[in-house]
Amino acid sequence: MDNIDLEVLKTCAQWLDSGLRCELVTVLKTWGSSPRPVGSMLAICEDGRVVGSVSGGCIEDDMIALARSEGLTRLLPAIVTYGISADEAHRFGLPCGGTIELAIEPLTGDSQIRTLMNRLTAGELVARRLDLQTGVVTLSGAIPSESMQVSESALVTLHGPRWRLLIIGAGQLSRFVAQIAQGMDYAVTVCDPREEYQASWSVTGVDLSTSMPDDQVIAMHLDSRSAVIALTHDPKLDDLALMEALRSEAFYVGAIGSRLNNQRRRERLAEHFDMTVEQLAKLHGPIGLYIGSKTPAEIAISILAQLTAVKNGVMVQAGLGIADAKVLAGLAATGEVCDIHSPL
Repeated sequence: MDNIDLEVLKTCAQWLDSGLRCELVTVLKTWGSSPRPVGSMLAICEDGRVVGSVSGGCIEDDMIALARSEGLTRLLPAIVTYGISADEAHRFGLPCGGTIELAIEPLTGDSQIRTLMNRLTAGELVARRLDLQTGVVTLSGAIPSESMQVSESALVTLHGPRWRLLIIGAGQLSRFVAQIAQGMDYAVTVCDPREEYQASWSVTGVDLSTSMPDDQVIAMHLDSRSAVIALTHDPKLDDLALMEALRSEAFYVGAIGSRLNNQRRRERLAEHFDMTVEQLAKLHGPIGLYIGSKTPAEIAISILAQLTAVKNGVMVQAGLGIADAKVLAGLAATGEVCDIHSPL
């Protein structure tokens, strides 16, 4: 699954290869609430087709109407602002007084979209610099800590995965987690030394490691933009890897299993590997948010929802554990609870 950024760029390359005029639109600034964050991209074709999004839809509708009625006539990049007045903000679906500033770039064969795509396909993180005065584009390597930069003379955008996810185990659940995570801007590695699981693994764009999981954790030099999810149910594979991950700077470490199994896992880690209370507190298990998930796809959503909340610094269900959530969910289903928002 491609993330939105990659989908936009791929579509631009296809339009250019077909000889169609198109423009790339990037959100530069927002004031007040905005449906899409800074850096969001949209591409528009001369026939009115669009991919991506920069607003809730009204700005896109305006661009489509202009493309169809007037064509795409820009020869150089332009900065456009929507929503200066309250009336215009309302028209374009922005909060009253809200404003959004966009860079609109006419694309050509010199825009290096195809070259950028090739580098992204190779797994690179790339900085794309657009000269706002001349339209000249240059590409260079980037590091995850960099962010989009804009000045009067240039716009520098970052493309490629800026987060890393290591999944231990190549089972069915891992496929769903890996596919969704790719769309969330993660470079995904799956590690499984078991031959029977390696043979059936086939998720495009995901690296498959056959090393022992703890060796893979060490080799990846996990940092604060890394996450580890253990999905094998096998202590021989999970425990050593979790030990190494919990001692790293990874922002998220989780393991599948019941409450009882996770309690036993914590006891093993404390007894046999001298894990501290602080290190064990980093372990998310049972993994995921309780949403009543049953199928692998639903469980994957639950896991990645929790991972995303941790990444974004959001406290979810503070004071409410999975056991309590299940109790409240059962009571709510029978009509015995009117307000399930307060922790027990």
